[in-house]
Amino acid sequence: MILYEYPFNESIRTMLRLEHLFKRLEQLATRETPVDHHYALATLFEIMDVASRADIKSDLLKELDRYKHQFESYLGNPAIQEAVLQQVLQRIDNAYQGLNHLQGKAGQALSANDWLMSIRSRISIPGGTCEFDLPSYYAWQHEPPVRRQADLQQWAGTLGPLYEALSLMLSLLRDAGVPHMVAAPGGQFQHSLKEGRTYLLLRLRIDPSLGLVPEISGNRLMVSLRLMRQDADGKPKLATDTDAGFELTLCA
Repeated sequence: MILYEYPFNESIRTMLRLEHLFKRLEQLATRETPVDHHYALATLFEIMDVASRADIKSDLLKELDRYKHQFESYLGNPAIQEAVLQQVLQRIDNAYQGLNHLQGKAGQALSANDWLMSIRSRISIPGGTCEFDLPSYYAWQHEPPVRRQADLQQWAGTLGPLYEALSLMLSLLRDAGVPHMVAAPGGQFQHSLKEGRTYLLLRLRIDPSLGLVPEISGNRLMVSLRLMRQDADGKPKLATDTDAGFELTLCA
């Protein structure tokens, strides 16, 4: 099954982008070739760019605090396992405190590293990090892989509290939804959202063997979805000949 996610507001959109970048950074940093570590650094700079565009720290703290109060309301409920609930509350507290103690905006500590910033200023220029432009960076790429991996781990570690809080918040959000199977007659599906409830994320799982790609749009009142199929030229067209089913989850 292929999983698609659709955010209902700009804050969640930013969080999903950051999660995507952090996961890419994790994969690239553990590899050994210089080219992988070059793109790991490029991803690190992308994380800094995305995190600086919005007050992501404040948004995450607010969401973690919301979940904390929500879970605290379950204390004493005989239908809830107290030990598991306490573990979740402890994880929220740890993530909240770690992020709250992070000084300034995400990546501020890296911005003080002149060597990294010299690379950042040229990495978006096509061919801008050649050996004659950045000889010290070229020399770093010839260091043993274990040395480069250690450096990347150290630099990424300055963003660790952000990633921990982000991962926990999105995990709690995803767990809040209940999946159910729906059908899209003629390749189209619409669903009215409950009034008085604010949904933050839509999750959709679909069988890849169907060869369909969902185009999703939505707001606080309605979700609209079209299942598209690419023609021979790669142009997407509405799959009017199908009544395909998929798994839909709305998370609040």
